[in-house]
Amino acid sequence: MSTFSGLNTAASGLAAARRGMDVVGQNIANQKTEGYTRQRVQTSAIAAIAQTGRFSVGAQPGHGVSIDGVARLGDALLDARVRDSLAASGFWSTRAVAATTIEASLAEPTENGLAARLSKFWSGWQDLANTPDSGAAASSILESAKELASQIAGGYRTVAGQWNDARAAADRTITQVNAAADQIAVLNGEIRDALASGRSANELMDQRSVLAQNVARMSGAAATLETDGTMTVRIGGNALVAGSDARHLVLDGPATIDAGQRFTVSWASAPGLPASIDGGELGGSLAVLAPAADGGMLAQLASTYDAVATRLAEALNTQHRAGVTSSGQPGGDFFTIPPTGSAALGLSVAITAPSDLALAAPGAGAWDASNADLISQIGRSATSPDALWSDHVTRFGVATAADVQRAKVSDAAAVAAVGAQQSVAAVDGDEETISLLTYQTAYQAAARVMTAVDEALDVLINRTGLVGR
Repeated sequence: MSTFSGLNTAASGLAAARRGMDVVGQNIANQKTEGYTRQRVQTSAIAAIAQTGRFSVGAQPGHGVSIDGVARLGDALLDARVRDSLAASGFWSTRAVAATTIEASLAEPTENGLAARLSKFWSGWQDLANTPDSGAAASSILESAKELASQIAGGYRTVAGQWNDARAAADRTITQVNAAADQIAVLNGEIRDALASGRSANELMDQRSVLAQNVARMSGAAATLETDGTMTVRIGGNALVAGSDARHLVLDGPATIDAGQRFTVSWASAPGLPASIDGGELGGSLAVLAPAADGGMLAQLASTYDAVATRLAEALNTQHRAGVTSSGQPGGDFFTIPPTGSAALGLSVAITAPSDLALAAPGAGAWDASNADLISQIGRSATSPDALWSDHVTRFGVATAADVQRAKVSDAAAVAAVGAQQSVAAVDGDEETISLLTYQTAYQAAARVMTAVDEALDVLINRTGLVGR
């Protein structure tokens, strides 16, 4: 072995220690960078050069250290667990937010809720039955009826407005998923080229991992790593991203809540091929936007408003037609509802004057109020609009509580999954400080070896014998 080989060995140690300090510096600099995964230098010992010849030269030391690469200390299993938990969390959180928002707008059970307004309306009829000659009580009934119709229509509009917001949110989510898919495809190409040429692609992989998590949270997509370093992202078993190619999603569906049609997500490249979305924020939005027959909470609530308006009009009109006015004329319809469209939006008061109220029973006299008393009892019936509304509010409250609980559980699972991921991939300042001191010491030791070899060579060359003699 050459006498100068020790210098090469020490130089390789210097290079490895310096590279290690560079990587530690990169870790420390990105300690707070979102999605960054800590890195470590991978090294291996260089074996001694094989000796050939007749005579053995004895045991030979190796030739230093080789820098094999910079490893990204992530865990693919933990990354997949994070994506799965984010998909579930996005789904249930979207449902829970929609449910709690609409539940707050119902204002039940408070004096501002529809149930209290119905009770006040029936109480007004009872007051009128007790004082049929009171013009103020009769006028109060008409105003209360108008307020009740307005509240039912306002509740329906609130639900329709939230439905429109949910549809706009679904459109935005589709746009964001498509944009993220394009970025993942671009990163796949760059990572594949970098790995093929022997360069490090760790930072590119970090960026791709963050995008994949976002896509999973938004659409419930699953991702797998391929042997060439690319990532394949699938939705419902079909590839959203494969290599450097990305496909786009398209959302199709009704423009209004009363259409009663389903939303479909299909592939832009194949409009007839639906994409199965059963997770993520998009899946939650589709569940919220579903028609009433499919369990859509908003459509069911809107349908309940229509049913309450219809039942209120039918029940009150039937009983009102059974009575007569103070002048002996048969009572007509108290409420009107449109033959088509939303009954809640079209509900209106047909009576315009207190004298048109049919308070008396036929033949009972001008000041009889038995029919008004019967009208006041409508709210106590098992088939009354009050019972219909109370039943739906109860079931809606139970479903909302279940969605909120599922959202809490899924959020906790996502937090736990992210914590487990970060315990492996996140940068620890104390650990990096120790690594930095280790590499610094190794650098100093390698420098000392190089100094020692240099001094030995100086003695051998300059102080042994006389040159030229």
